[in-house]
Amino acid sequence: MKTQAMDKAKTAANDCLYPFKTLLVEQGYPSYRHFQVMQGSDSTGSGVKARIAFDGRMRIAQVSGYAVSERRPHTLQLSPRIHLYDCWFCGLLRHSCNPNVFFDTTYLELWTVQPIGAGTPLTLDYASTEDALFRQFKCHCGELNCRGWITGRDEPLNAEGQQFMVQWRERKRP
Repeated sequence: MKTQAMDKAKTAANDCLYPFKTLLVEQGYPSYRHFQVMQGSDSTGSGVKARIAFDGRMRIAQVSGYAVSERRPHTLQLSPRIHLYDCWFCGLLRHSCNPNVFFDTTYLELWTVQPIGAGTPLTLDYASTEDALFRQFKCHCGELNCRGWITGRDEPLNAEGQQFMVQWRERKRP
């Protein structure tokens, strides 16, 4: 009897995307059954896609990681001085100017903002959580409302971004 209970606990912990043994799928943490981590090229980076369909406006995962004092790759800003380092799940989400998920920094939860089909990459607007980014970049989301160059919400364009936006606006003119 005890062996069966231990086997169930191991299975639940092993299905969680996080490597922490105390975080279980039953507690709402992301599982390999619901999500797939994608390894990208240098230009696209990693990402996460849904293995199953999710309705809009629903909590799809509890999020975890390490609290750190500086921004770096795979962090999400929780407050001006605290960033969540999560290289297993939420820190891998790609940017979109029309995102399909929202990260609740108070409760550390990931919510859908629109229905997500199976096989669809999860996307987040980085300006929704970050005052400033670790690195600004050219956007490849292809959305109609694309901002072209991505910064944090309180961050001015860097020199590269200013140069890019001049060229980008010229290409967008009819």
